[in-house]
Amino acid sequence: MRAMQVTAYDQPLEMFELPMPIPSAGEVVVKIATCGLNFGDLLIIKGTYQEKPPLPFTLGMELAGTITAVGEGVSHLQVGQRIAAYTGFDGLAEYAAIRADVCVPIPDMMNFTDAAAFLIAYGTSHVALDYKARLQKGERLLVLGASGGVGLTAVELGKLMGAEVIACARGADKLAVCKGAGADHLINSETDDIREVVKALGGADVVYDPVGGDQFKAAMRACNGEARLIPLGFASGEVPQIPANILLVKNLTVLGFYWGGYARLKPSVLTDSFATLLEWYAQGKITPHVSHVLPLAEANEALELLRTRKATGKVVVEVS
Repeated sequence: MRAMQVTAYDQPLEMFELPMPIPSAGEVVVKIATCGLNFGDLLIIKGTYQEKPPLPFTLGMELAGTITAVGEGVSHLQVGQRIAAYTGFDGLAEYAAIRADVCVPIPDMMNFTDAAAFLIAYGTSHVALDYKARLQKGERLLVLGASGGVGLTAVELGKLMGAEVIACARGADKLAVCKGAGADHLINSETDDIREVVKALGGADVVYDPVGGDQFKAAMRACNGEARLIPLGFASGEVPQIPANILLVKNLTVLGFYWGGYARLKPSVLTDSFATLLEWYAQGKITPHVSHVLPLAEANEALELLRTRKATGKVVVEVS
C-alpha cells in the first residue's frame, strides 16, 4: 500500500510502499478514502506537537473509510462498515490498523469528504463551546482565526447555539466565508483594532482562540465581566502570558482545552458530542466547509495550503 511519511523533521513528506496492516486485538483495518488535514499536522512535521512518534511515521490525524478487517475482541464494528476516526497519525495511507474505540460510524448520507472534515473541527468547537464554556443563548461570542478549520465551525456552531457571533479573520475574502457561516459581525485582523471593535459591539462573553499572541491580549481586554476565554492553539506562534490582575478585576475565567486529551481523560465527552453533531448533520443544520480536495500524491501541496493560510475551512486529501 502507498503511504506519505515523515522521514525527517521540517522536510516534505515522502511516498513509500508499505506492507498491508494486520489488526491486533481491539483494532480494525480501514481502507482509507479521505484524510482531513489540520494545523496540528504542521506542528507534527516540525516536531513541536504534544506527541512525537519515532521516525519514520505516516502523517494524518483524522480519516474516513471502510472497515476491511476486524481484530480480536471487537464486537461493535464489522467489515464493510463506513467510519470516521480521530487517530492522531496514519491517515495519509491507503490502509491503516487503528483502535476500534476511536471509530465513529457515519450515516449513509455523509460522504467521505465531509466525514474526513468533521470530527476534529466540529468536535473541537462543540466541546469547547458547550462542555467547557457553557455558551448560552444571547451571549456574545468572539471567534479568532474564524476562517480556519476549527474557527469556521465555531462560528457555525455558535450561531446554531443562539449566540451573537463576532468573526475575526484576515482579509475580505475570508471574512465573506465567515459571513456565510453565520457571523453577525466581522473584524479584519489586518486592519481593525480588535479590542475597540469588540468593545463597541458590547464586549465579549466568550472568546474562542486558536491564534494566541496579540489577538488573545486584545480579546481579553475586550471581555465583559465573568467572560470565559478558551485558548486552544497558538497559530500565531506566540503563547500569550496571561496577566492575573486582569483576570481578577474582571472576574474572568481562562479554560485550558485540548480536545484530543478527552479520548483518555473522559471519552464520554467526545462520544456524547459526536452523537449531537451527527444528528445536526443529518438534520442539515451543519455542513463542513472544505475549500480544497487534493490527491494523496499532492499531500505536500495540501499541507502548504494550510501553512500559507490560503485555505478556508478544511483541506482534505483523497486517498482512494
